[in-house]
Amino acid sequence: MRVPIALSLILFAAACGRNAETQNATTEVDGRIDCRIGGDTQFIRACRIERTRGEDGILLTVTKPDGGFRRLMQTRDGRGVIAADGAEQAEVRIVGENLIEVSIAGDSFRLPARIGPVPQQGQ
Repeated sequence: MRVPIALSLILFAAACGRNAETQNATTEVDGRIDCRIGGDTQFIRACRIERTRGEDGILLTVTKPDGGFRRLMQTRDGRGVIAADGAEQAEVRIVGENLIEVSIAGDSFRLPARIGPVPQQGQ
């Protein structure tokens, strides 16, 4: 039986008011994250991430080194994120303490996340 997990993305940026000592090792003050693009075999800190709040929730735009980008929507149902546009589905898996890996169309991105039980309605 699968236990639902709540994944609350914690995307650190200079505007968040946190200093470098309190930041997750997977992000930088400048909003960079580790990514593996296309046929790359290793993750490198080369992608940028921007977080915006819209009508439908929090939208994450991950910009790849070549200028291409992926848009992800943060979910409230324990899945973490889903693809915000396009036909490709995002696959999310937990890869470490407070770390998820999102794979979509041959690209993979490592995002910091708070991992825990899904809160019940009304809590």
